[in-house]
Amino acid sequence: ERRAIGLARGIARHFEDAGQASLAEFTVKSGRRADVIALDQKGRFTIVEIKTSLADFRSDNKWLEYLEFCDFYFFAVPEDFPQEVLPDDHGLIVADRFDATILRPSGEAPMNAARRKAQTLRFALLAARRLHELTDPAI
Repeated sequence: ERRAIGLARGIARHFEDAGQASLAEFTVKSGRRADVIALDQKGRFTIVEIKTSLADFRSDNKWLEYLEFCDFYFFAVPEDFPQEVLPDDHGLIVADRFDATILRPSGEAPMNAARRKAQTLRFALLAARRLHELTDPAI
């Protein structure tokens, strides 16, 4: 959806400003595709699940499957989203296509070390492939 793409852009800008690298549409080992994943200087992962509407939130319970693949977890919503329906035990970001603001921080739940190592490698390989596609779109 177009609105979700805009929110992902604002979230990526926020992470960049915070010194983190992020990727949109990252598939975790379980096969689920995270909307945005970020990697910080300490090797910790943050996953952000974007919800553009109440119907989007209510129709999707797969977000629970992301928790074992990150150290920090956030919901990201547009400003007009009814925030009170979101679980308050996870972080909350309000975003638009230009920026994002953390309204509620995420608690840290450290990942399994072996899962972290494997995911860090997949993150690096995907980032390198996407960069290569930009510089050599003929592949």
